[in-house]
This record gives sequence, C-alpha cells and structure tokens, in this order.
Amino acid sequence: MSHTAPSGPPPKHHMALMIWMSVFPTLTMLELLLHTWLEDLPMVLQTLILSALVVPTVVYALMPRLHRARARLLARRTPKATA
Repeated sequence: MSHTAPSGPPPKHHMALMIWMSVFPTLTMLELLLHTWLEDLPMVLQTLILSALVVPTVVYALMPRLHRARARLLARRTPKATA
C-alpha cells in the first residue's frame, strides 16, 4: 500500500492559517515602511493602497511557497510503504 501526500485543495483551516501567515507579516511590514507616507491620507485610501500591495504579494509570491512547504511537510510526515 502506497501512501502519498494528499492532493487537491488544503482543508479550510490549513488555508486560513497559510493566509494569516502571509497576510499579517506582509501587512505589518508595509505599514511600518509606508506609515509616514500614508499617515496624512484618509483611512480608506490608506487601506486601498496597502491592500493593493498586499494582495498580489500574498497571491503571487507567498501562497505558492506556503503551498509547496505544506506539501513537503505532509509528504515527510506520511509513512513510506515498505517493499
């Protein structure tokens, strides 16, 4: 019997954790870097600018890496079949 890492989309709680692990540090870093430039803008415009930077960063750079890391972790934890 061969065991492989599960394929298909991750469970919702895995997705929620991966999204949080990518959004929180990205948002915090950008807020710290851009705070002085954004502080005089209305809150809605600040949020618009930050979200326009965070969403593509998370979707195209961080989530693919987290999906690969999750797959490697699950593959490593899955017992190998012995012959």
